[in-house]
Amino acid sequence: MARRTRSTFKKRQKEMARQQRQQDKQARRLQRKQERQDPTASGVADEDPDIAGIQPGPQPPADDDLL
Repeated sequence: MARRTRSTFKKRQKEMARQQRQQDKQARRLQRKQERQDPTASGVADEDPDIAGIQPGPQPPADDDLL
């Protein structure tokens, strides 16, 4: 009868792993929810960094174009 402890231990480990996965999943859900509510907090900006600071219309000549 002493051999039952191994399966009980495995069952306990399996249950603990399942609970940990649930906690991880819940944390990811909360993080995604917060990112949707405040998109600037996640580092996503509305302005494209490639065109940041460019004004519509004719652009002034660049310094290296003057030569």
